[in-house]
Amino acid sequence: MTLKNIPYEILKEYDIPVEKRIDNWEIGIGLNEVDGLKPSKYLIELTKDSIEGRKSFDEIEKDLKNYYKKQENKSINYDEMECDLVSTRIAKLLEEKTFVFSPIQLKSIHKKLFSGLLLDQRENLIGEYRSYNISKKEPILNGDTVVYGDFSTIDEFLKYDFENEKGKNYSNMDVENQVKHLSRFTSAIWQIHPFIEGNTRAIAVFIQKYLLQMGYEVNNDLFKEHSLYFRNALVISNYSNIPKRISPNFSYLEEFFLKLLYDKNLKLKKIEI
Repeated sequence: MTLKNIPYEILKEYDIPVEKRIDNWEIGIGLNEVDGLKPSKYLIELTKDSIEGRKSFDEIEKDLKNYYKKQENKSINYDEMECDLVSTRIAKLLEEKTFVFSPIQLKSIHKKLFSGLLLDQRENLIGEYRSYNISKKEPILNGDTVVYGDFSTIDEFLKYDFENEKGKNYSNMDVENQVKHLSRFTSAIWQIHPFIEGNTRAIAVFIQKYLLQMGYEVNNDLFKEHSLYFRNALVISNYSNIPKRISPNFSYLEEFFLKLLYDKNLKLKKIEI
């Protein structure tokens, strides 16, 4: 999905470059591909109103809700609806300058992304840690699952990982160690899997804002075009099967961060178990 091919006429001056706003929309749409979600044609039309300055993100979300509200329940494409709304919310969050490095910020991002989208009893778990243990069949693992954190320890382990990360001084590290530590922090909080749904998208947005807050120039093409690679790299960094001689492998995640931050020309190697 690319919005750069659409001939936009720029109508206003912004405190954010138009190219950056296009990037944020593309990241929002691209990140939903981690769950196989695609946007509706209607959302693509609405992005032009955003980029040309005719509508705010909140107005676009209102338009989307009205669009789906007018449809019969049986005819609603719920995957498209989720993709449309979450993409809009991601783009908005990436444009906002506010950020605090804290598990509370991660919970806030999850709540903002998914509020009103879990149409069952899980709704009360949006922006809250899950209250039971989970497993997920991963295609990259041929249906096996990563062992996620126990729900009763989520708060403690997140606090530990955040405190440990807060003690890092990236300005004193070479590139190799920056990439190594960022990969391990991201992998650790993802393995905890604090939320019942939407962990990868919420953590990706959090990490993106964390990197920007630290002053990194982020290669946005990665999250736009390789979000599924990012998820699979996280899976591989947390998967172990000793009888099959498989141990956690951080090399793919480290390559992702190296390309994200320093080497745009790096070709990501195919993920293999």
